[in-house]
Amino acid sequence: MSQATMKKSPAAQLEGPRFENSKALLIAGLSEHYTSETMKNMPELWQRFAPHIGNIPGQVGRVAYGLCFNADSHDGIDYLTGVEISSASGLPDEFSFATIPAQKYAVFSHREHVSKLYETLDAIDKWFPGSSLKVSRGVPEGPSFFERYSEEFNPQTGMGGMEVWVPIQS
Repeated sequence: MSQATMKKSPAAQLEGPRFENSKALLIAGLSEHYTSETMKNMPELWQRFAPHIGNIPGQVGRVAYGLCFNADSHDGIDYLTGVEISSASGLPDEFSFATIPAQKYAVFSHREHVSKLYETLDAIDKWFPGSSLKVSRGVPEGPSFFERYSEEFNPQTGMGGMEVWVPIQS
């Protein structure tokens, strides 16, 4: 996750994680590549994607996801804003899709404003070395981690229903 937490941040108050065994999810939405210099533009991707929520062919539910790929790369990250879909057929041309693999995850709540998510990511990075858990890197095409924005998330206030899901070795 180090690439996603490039900004130096004060340590966030991190609650201990809960653990989930998740089924595989197919996620579709808009994707961009970000470097440390362009990461500040990530909210613009969400602003472009938000009007599509609820209007995507095959959309399942109203939970939104932010998938982070290649988080350990020094060349930046690939980030996909999306929702779960039942099938990739009929998607708009500008959409990308990816699979979140079925596996075990450590799930961390984020209770602050969405703009402070980097603080939680930084705290998670610092938490793992002292835990008995190891981050799983077993699925190369899967995300390094993902953000889950539940139906309680309010995009107008930037608050509520945010979690960070980190794949762990079982």
